[in-house]
Amino acid sequence: MSSEPHGAAPSTRDGAVPAQPGAALSGPAPAPSDPAPGPAAPTERETRRSARRSRRYQRDARWSPYAFIAPFFLFFAAFGLFPLLYTGWASLHKVSLHSPTEMEWAGLHNYSRLLSDDFFWNALQNTLTIGVISTVPQLLMALGLAHLLNYRLRGSTFFRVALLTPYATSVAAATLVFAMLYGRDYGMINWALELVGLSPVNWETGTWTSQIAVSSIVIWRWTGYNTLIYLAAMQAVPNDLYESAALDGASRWQQFVHVTIPSLRPTILFTVVVSTIGATQLFGEPLLFGGSQTGGASHQYQTLGLYLYEQGWFNFHLGRASAIAWAMFLILVVIGLLNWLVARRLQKSH
Repeated sequence: MSSEPHGAAPSTRDGAVPAQPGAALSGPAPAPSDPAPGPAAPTERETRRSARRSRRYQRDARWSPYAFIAPFFLFFAAFGLFPLLYTGWASLHKVSLHSPTEMEWAGLHNYSRLLSDDFFWNALQNTLTIGVISTVPQLLMALGLAHLLNYRLRGSTFFRVALLTPYATSVAAATLVFAMLYGRDYGMINWALELVGLSPVNWETGTWTSQIAVSSIVIWRWTGYNTLIYLAAMQAVPNDLYESAALDGASRWQQFVHVTIPSLRPTILFTVVVSTIGATQLFGEPLLFGGSQTGGASHQYQTLGLYLYEQGWFNFHLGRASAIAWAMFLILVVIGLLNWLVARRLQKSH
């Protein structure tokens, strides 16, 4: 009786275990495979190319922003900075339009002459008067219109586009139409005055009447523009403030006075400054209203812009005209400083 366990493979004479059936069909055991080759090391040429690409990317990232804004600075230097510096240099010389390259040193004579020039002070006074007459009603009307449009109205988009239409209208076209409306003999405004029993007015010859007429053109053109600015600022005011005021029993007028106006103080200050700057540079409206650089027979509505135009292009005194331009520039600088001081005080108060 055999002592080998049942099912064990029989051993051969040398003790080796015989191969199992089917083992020969599987073939010899596969040899261990070699590891997969890693990425080839970059060549020297590829390394140099990668370094050049990296340097090119760094230069692009560093200088591209300057290239994008360069056109603005080029145009500003050509049409803003150079004329400013040239007029400043010309204001210190006696220069004629007939020979602008021939300059005779005059120092501050052109500026001292302005201080004793009655026409300059008249133009400055007219500029300030027209600026006040046109700016105050314009901004008050714009504030009221923006308050109305801030509520839900039918066709609000139409009204917004209609308010912006005068701003998009040509200055020449608008001024010529208003000149016809203010005509002495056949103007529609005098016709309306006669309908209510008033005598016609010669709008161009009077001092106040001509300045009111010029101011009405400015009001018509810029009221809609300021209205949209105020409307955008009003829509940024949180509704929680209005809801709290309504819960406290505040009427719409009280909400407008105590909520809307305080929230719009920075925007109101901005529009006041911009309108003042525009009034200081007023030129097209008074020129086309009377068709003369003198601003009427008695210079009754001649602004600083018209006086500069008269001195430089009709009297051929480029040095004096340059001095007037720099005087206007200094006035605008003073306005900008006042704006900065008021804005700083408002920030401290908040």
